[in-house]
This record gives sequence, C-alpha cells and structure tokens, in this order.
Amino acid sequence: MMLLLTFVFLLLQYSSYVYSFDRSYCATKTKTSVYKDGEMVIAAFLPLFTIVIDSPADDPSNENFYIQLNLKNYQIVLAMVYAIEEINRNPHILPNVSLGYDIYNVLFNEWWTLDRCITWLSGLKEYVPNYTCRRADVFSLAGHTSYFGSLRVQNKLLVTDKGLHPFLKNMQFFNPAGEQVNLDGKMKLNAEYDILNFWNFPEGLQLKVKVGQFSPYGPLGQQLSVSEDKIEWATGITETPHSVCSESCGPGFRKSVLEGKVACCFDCIPCPENEISNETDVDQCMPCLDHQYANKAQDHCLQKSMTFLDYEDPMGIGLSCIALCFSALSSLVLGIFLKQKNTPIVKANNRTLSYILLVALNFCFLCSFLFIGHPNTATCILQQTTFGVVFTVAVSTVLAKTITVVLAFKVTAPGRRIRWLLVTRAPNFIVPICTLIQIILCGVWLGNSPPFIDTDTHSEHEHIIIMCNKGSVTAFYCVLGYLGALALGSFTMAFLARNLPDTFNEAKFLTFSMLVFCSVWITFLPVYHSTKGKVMVAVEVFSILVSSAGLLGCIFAPKCYIILLRPQRNSIQGHRDKIHYSYKT
Repeated sequence: MMLLLTFVFLLLQYSSYVYSFDRSYCATKTKTSVYKDGEMVIAAFLPLFTIVIDSPADDPSNENFYIQLNLKNYQIVLAMVYAIEEINRNPHILPNVSLGYDIYNVLFNEWWTLDRCITWLSGLKEYVPNYTCRRADVFSLAGHTSYFGSLRVQNKLLVTDKGLHPFLKNMQFFNPAGEQVNLDGKMKLNAEYDILNFWNFPEGLQLKVKVGQFSPYGPLGQQLSVSEDKIEWATGITETPHSVCSESCGPGFRKSVLEGKVACCFDCIPCPENEISNETDVDQCMPCLDHQYANKAQDHCLQKSMTFLDYEDPMGIGLSCIALCFSALSSLVLGIFLKQKNTPIVKANNRTLSYILLVALNFCFLCSFLFIGHPNTATCILQQTTFGVVFTVAVSTVLAKTITVVLAFKVTAPGRRIRWLLVTRAPNFIVPICTLIQIILCGVWLGNSPPFIDTDTHSEHEHIIIMCNKGSVTAFYCVLGYLGALALGSFTMAFLARNLPDTFNEAKFLTFSMLVFCSVWITFLPVYHSTKGKVMVAVEVFSILVSSAGLLGCIFAPKCYIILLRPQRNSIQGHRDKIHYSYKT
C-alpha cells in the first residue's frame, strides 16, 4: 500500500499536456466521475478533460465546443486503477481487505473542485452537511499537485482526516501564494473556512452565496460569524436545521445509540431509578450513594432522612390505640373473673389457668409497644424474646385447659390413674414446662446471634429505615416453629373434645380460638416476607394484636356474656331448670 501511494503521489508531480478534439457526441456522454466499491476507497481529483465553447468571430451565433483532454492525467488514472486491481488480485498484500476508487474530473476552478470534494464526502449528488451515505472508509485522497494540493487553504480547502494514511500525514507544501502549509499527525490545520449557502433557482440552477466565515485567528467566542439574513432555506423549512438527527439529551437523561444508525442519531432515555445525570448528552447515568436518592428530575442526589415506625406515624398511632384498648379489655375481663371466681362458669375448666391466660394475653398486647418507637439494642432483644415467651405461655395455657376438659370427661371411665392426674392438677405443669423450653431456645438465640439495630436504605426512596435485624434467622424460625407446634397440638386436642357434653364445656370455644390463631400466623409468613421497611414491622405488630384478640374473644366473650347478661345460667340451679324445661317441651 505504501508503494501504491508513493507511486500515485509521484505521478502527480509531473506536468501534463493537453490533447484537443471536436466531439460533441462524446462530450455529452462523458461522465465526470467513476466509482468502484470497496472496503477502503482511494479518492482522486484530477483535471482529466474540460469542455471548451468556441464561437467564431465572424459568426458569434455559431457556437462550437470541443473536449480538451489531459492525456498525462489519464495515464495517472489508468496506473492507479491498474495498481488497485493488482492489489485486489493478490491475497498477500492486503488480506481480507478490498480496495476501491472514486475518481473525479475537476476543472481549473477552485469552486468546482470544492463542490467535487463535498460530493465525495457525502456520497450524494444533493449532499447533506455532516452526513455521509458511504459504507466504506476513505483512507486517502490524491490530487493534481499544481492545483489541488496548493489550493488557498486559508479559505477554500476542505480537509478530512477520516482514515487518512500515515504516508500523507505530517505533510508540508507551498501554495501558489508562496505560503508554507503544514499538516500535523492529526491533520489539524489552522485554516479559515467560508460558510456557503446554496440558493436554488428554477431549472435546477444553484448559486453559492457566502453567508459566514470561521477563522481560528479570531477572539475566543468570535471565531464563527454567520449572517442569518443572507441564508435562504428550502421551501417549507421554518427553523434552522440541525447538523445532528437527534435533539440533545438534557439532565436526567442519557443517550442510547440506535442500532444501525450513525453516531449522531440516538434516543434520549430517562436515567434508571436512583441514578442521575447533571450534564448534557451523557452516555451513562451516575448512581446515587446508599444514603442519597435521586430527585424527580433525576439531575442531582438528595440526602435521605431517617425514619422508623414512630408513635407519631399514622400506622404507629393506630396500632398503639388498638393495643391499649385490648390490654384494657383483657384487664377488665380478669377483674370480672376475679369477682365471679366462685361461680360455676369461672370454676369450670380450671380457673387458675383462666387467670394465667388473661395475664399472658395482656402481656401479648403490651409487647407490641416494643416494636413501635426508635429502636435500640434493648428493644431489639426484648422484641423477639418477649413475644416468644408470652405467646408460649398463652398457647400452652390453652393446651392445658383442653387437656383438663378431656380428663374431666374421662374420670367416669374405669381406672384411677386418670382421676389422679386430674386431682393432682397435673395439666397445670404443662405451662411451665412448655415455657421453659421456649426460654432455652431464646437463650441459645441470644448467645449465638442476638438481634441488633440495622438500617434499610433500599425499601423507601427518600428514607433510611432504622429497624431491628433478627440476627439469626434460623433461631427466629425455631422460636416461631415451636410456637406453631404448640398451637397445632392445642387445636388438635380441642377439636377432638369439641363434642363432649356439659353446659360449661369450653372445648368448642378453644377449638375456634386456636383455628383463628393458626390462621393469623399462617397468613403472616407470606405477607411478612413480601413487605419491607416500616410496613413489615407494622404487619408483625398487627399479627400479634389480631391473634391475641382472637384468643381473648373466642374463649372469654361467651363466658362474659353469661356472667353479665345471663346470670341465671351461671348457677347449678339454673342449669337444672334449663334441663327440666327442655325435657317438658
């Protein structure tokens, strides 16, 4: 390739001679350019021929024209074409690369040459500024040294460095004015450029009008000057056309290159969530830090504020009020049972267990306050351990009451062992044993990986949530699983004893209460894992309140109804009268 370019360059140094002949038909059929496609294309601008119009002096109306042919330049073109064809036929010179050529005939006129240059760059007869339809890379250009290479570059020469061969870089030559022209390795040239506007006239005529100039020697900011009043736009154009096919991407957006399009064509897409761009036409957005979030315009990051399930929060206020109401209600029921402790309905099914259950439910309601407010190390530890222990006491009490009901109806059966279990109040030992097991599990949890204060920076866009991390997730599910096993055992025992007779039998109420309890916590698990932040804490508190309220309502509401509204049924005589009345009817 170096030899080819050297050969072409040296050929351009020779002077040319002219051959003229009169061929009007040939003149009409002669093309001004020839092109062959290739992965790399060599462009050449040479004065091959000119058309001269001659009018005799004796008859000015009798015009004749003839072609003035430059045979030396034709030889250069033929040598160039021959060299390119030879290179393409030899696979060892440029493997996997095909050469092409684009040869233009230019007249001895600067404007004509400039027009050919622009047409060559754009690949269009009606060229578009800053755009090319060419697929191949033009890596070199050649021209007549006596003219093209010495154009007045300060205001006429159109220079490009796209794929320019290294042989033509760092060139130095003199223009006709005797001024030395230097091109550096990047083909940068301190030249002045005219800005032209094409005025279109009927019959395809065009007039090139200078409307501005670019001069690198001018003051900074005043190097480009354009007279907009001289510009004539095509019909239908109401505003200045853009040199790119896409509008600039402002802050909050980034550029997305279109497949198969040129680099100046792109889409503007918004920055992803929590990412920003504060400049124009950026390729990538910048993510905000964990303690920051992007504003709505996504052009700068803001500081996140700390938040948690507070008593001033609407959810915190609502849950606190519910917990206080149910705690007061359980205390009221306990007071009623203490006052009516000698009545049959209170003494039935072990009133001591009823007292224990009411106290445990009261603590269940109150433990929800550990989840509301600013978390600290103490509240994080007490949240889970208190919840696990007090609920174990409540559920194991229900289990003990259920076993008491079953044993009470087995006393009439032969055998003294069952009577001994009931007389010695053995079911009462179920509560401390089950509670002790839960305390041991909580102790292992606290000893290995206790809960601690943590922050959640991703759940809410504008807030950092302060919350308690459970530490060991395995220990948490062990505590919850043990509690679920007790609840399932209590439900099974109550379900088997639901049809036992007796007016004061509470097996049906125990069955329904454990059904509500199990349903709440089975629903809790998927909802708990599908929520984040403050809502996740609120779901846990709500489940505590609902399950505790289910036990309180299902077990003690029927008893309080009889005590307060049907006192005649809260006696042995009332029970006998009811049986006698039912027998008569």
